[in-house]
Amino acid sequence: MPQVSIITPCYNASRFISQTIDSVLSKTFTDWEMIIVDDGSKDDSSEIVEKYVKKDSRIRLIQQPNGGSANARYHGIREATGRYITLLDADDLWLPQFLEKQIEFMKEKKAICVYSSYKRIDENSNEILKPLICRSFVNYKKMQITNFIGCLTGLYDSSKYGKKYLDEKLKSIRDDYAYWLEIVKLENAAYGNPEVLACYRVIKYPSILA
Repeated sequence: MPQVSIITPCYNASRFISQTIDSVLSKTFTDWEMIIVDDGSKDDSSEIVEKYVKKDSRIRLIQQPNGGSANARYHGIREATGRYITLLDADDLWLPQFLEKQIEFMKEKKAICVYSSYKRIDENSNEILKPLICRSFVNYKKMQITNFIGCLTGLYDSSKYGKKYLDEKLKSIRDDYAYWLEIVKLENAAYGNPEVLACYRVIKYPSILA
């Protein structure tokens, strides 16, 4: 069994999914599985993913009718076999040492949940704004104020409490926040690695008022 299960919900992500998968393939830590859940995409996302599946057995594709990101992530976690669970959206990127550094950091902190700082990039993968430097520590009370864990950077060690699932009723409304909130509540602690290890893609959607 792989040590890490990477859960990637995918909906009409054909523009970016190759970059996301390539960023996982570039990892210095290689003992992982990537479960990509195509959530009823209407573009050729699944065809793009299939090409990677044929080349690398660590990548799996699950297809389902559109149910929202919570449902897709739930489905992916249900199929996961790794000790460590992490969520990576189909348009975000990891830097090469993400998994290696985060697992190392987790062991150093003797924690079940860690996260990290990250860059922000535009649709052309150009860095915008300043990197978001994370808090070094959050507890459940702090997390109730707002989500301090960048979803693409969170890592959960399921060996003690087992798998935790997203609330499917949330569809795609802050389901990741609810997920990390539940995990932080387990031991009232999560630790932030100040190192920038990921890239969050900021996509500008056309205004409905335009």
